[in-house]
Amino acid sequence: MKRTLPLAMAAMAFGLGTAASAQRYLSEVFSNANLTITNDVAYGTNIDFLTSNLASPNVPTEVVTLQTLVSTGQPIPAEYFDPTNSATALKVTNVRMDVYEPTQSIDPLDARPVVVYIHTGNALPPPLNGSPNGTRKDSSAVENCMRFARRGYVAVSMSYRLGWNPLAATEQERRGSLLNAIYRALHDVRQCIRNLKRDAGQGNNTYGICADRIIVVGEGTGGYIALANATLDDPAELYIEKFRPDPFNPNVSYVDSTQVGNIHGFGGNLNLYRPNGWDYESQFCVNLGGALADTSWLAPGDAPMVAFQTVFDPFAPFTEGIVIVPTTGGPVVPVQGSNLFMDLVNDYGNNEAFAFLPSGDPYTDRARALYGTTVSHGTNNVAINNAEGLFPFVRPAWPAPAMEEASPWQWWDPNSAIAQTVVSAGPPPITAHVASLASNPDMSAIKGRTYLDTIHGYLNPRIVAALDLGNPCTFVGIDEENTAVDVDVYPNPASNYVTVLSGQGLVRRYVIFDVNGRQVAASSVNTHRFIIERKALDAGTYFVTMDMENGRRITRKFLLD
Repeated sequence: MKRTLPLAMAAMAFGLGTAASAQRYLSEVFSNANLTITNDVAYGTNIDFLTSNLASPNVPTEVVTLQTLVSTGQPIPAEYFDPTNSATALKVTNVRMDVYEPTQSIDPLDARPVVVYIHTGNALPPPLNGSPNGTRKDSSAVENCMRFARRGYVAVSMSYRLGWNPLAATEQERRGSLLNAIYRALHDVRQCIRNLKRDAGQGNNTYGICADRIIVVGEGTGGYIALANATLDDPAELYIEKFRPDPFNPNVSYVDSTQVGNIHGFGGNLNLYRPNGWDYESQFCVNLGGALADTSWLAPGDAPMVAFQTVFDPFAPFTEGIVIVPTTGGPVVPVQGSNLFMDLVNDYGNNEAFAFLPSGDPYTDRARALYGTTVSHGTNNVAINNAEGLFPFVRPAWPAPAMEEASPWQWWDPNSAIAQTVVSAGPPPITAHVASLASNPDMSAIKGRTYLDTIHGYLNPRIVAALDLGNPCTFVGIDEENTAVDVDVYPNPASNYVTVLSGQGLVRRYVIFDVNGRQVAASSVNTHRFIIERKALDAGTYFVTMDMENGRRITRKFLLD
């Protein structure tokens, strides 16, 4: 994903740091009374792996039924949405988001950058995940979104589909089910972004957003998902060794795209998403904990990144290691943490836009003071890399039975029903509250908000610099009806072939999807003009998605008669 802004913009953006337009995002310029919160907005409908019985012999028939209904635009019957209804083995769910924004009658801007916030939770619901947290309405998720909205962003706290088996007998089984859970969540993120862009680009713009300035922020498990969204852009990346059940068979991955869909989120028997003519590109990535599946996914030109992580994170390695299941302590999959991948992000030049921001504020000074140092807890020594955009949190070494800290920015109501649910019989019985205190021993709302002060104080100047937020939004849309983007597909409808002519620079590669989201053709072209021959394609509607030399991804619809 090649989207890094030119270095020249960094100086421009920083120069705007004292201007009123940039102050909007650096400071909270709205109050809570000036915000509008729209809850429970459905952004997609798809198969729910948490409640479906995939072992049922009825699944193949129900797959055909669901795929036919979605392809023909018919409603899905109610029994598919009801987990208690035994009439169907497959279950579907509406995945939803909450939208936080400055009230539009108060806010003069109608093209505002968007923060898509992905919550934590180990891809399982609380308290099944052993924690009181794990939804889009977590205290940290709500508070983060409120803070973004008070600064002038539109913040979207999104749910995603859950479900994997952390209790599987073998590491391979745990790995396969977790990788598929993260992969499905990645599809949900991309569907959410596509639908936000469609709404913005088709004249509605319900939330007054600029769809060319999208920041994806992931917390905990959401950090893994956000990093995957920013870096997974080649199907071959699903076949690296750690993703293969048999490391000696390069053709089989834990993630079976014929079942769960391709990296764009289309196709697959157990996937209901369809192209809508819009892309899922985002321009900035943030992780609060979590790690990167593999550094081979990173490339020069990927979105700028900021990473927050505790140096002795017990669940996700700060540098490199094995993901640990919080509920069982079992190993899952080797990954790379912020201390390692952020070094590569800087080597690739992806953080140039804010790498030269001057010191002088307490947040930049604190991060840079830790670069190149070694911190120790007992015999465990960690050397912190000199990687701009990395904010390492150094927490105390708590005495047993406490663990190292993972997410000091989190807090919860210890008296809530979920927090008081027993998650381990003991003896003594352990509640979700007590279990989570192990990695956050001095948890409180005051502590959590203090850490969010640091997170926002460090993060927002870097978003302003990288996305040039002092200047107006330039989003012009990329749907098939928008003639402002000079890429034409003709004749349309066509009988034997269509010609693609680009006035937006070279087309590097194109992929064609049918109306069911199945990839039917792909090719590298590296030209301004090329022909797509019909060959064996049936009559119907198709979408051609093109990767441009300037890093944009443009989609056009065409018809074959």
